[in-house]
Amino acid sequence: MDTNEFISMAESLPVDLKTNLIDRLLNSLHPSRSEIDALWAKEAERRIEEIQSGKVKSIPGDEVFKEIHDRFSK
Repeated sequence: MDTNEFISMAESLPVDLKTNLIDRLLNSLHPSRSEIDALWAKEAERRIEEIQSGKVKSIPGDEVFKEIHDRFSK
């Protein structure tokens, strides 16, 4: 099987199988490191707690992207 045949076959897969294939291919390029994943999970939990407790205020995505656009379109 050549590369084009393989790609055509992959493109014809159902979405769930494509996403599984993509995830596995990306993991083969950059294997996850459990210690880094654990640190990111801890950081995400900390940020959720800050938002839920009112310690920090979230900003709607629309506002963030508008501010970025305004700042860099000058």
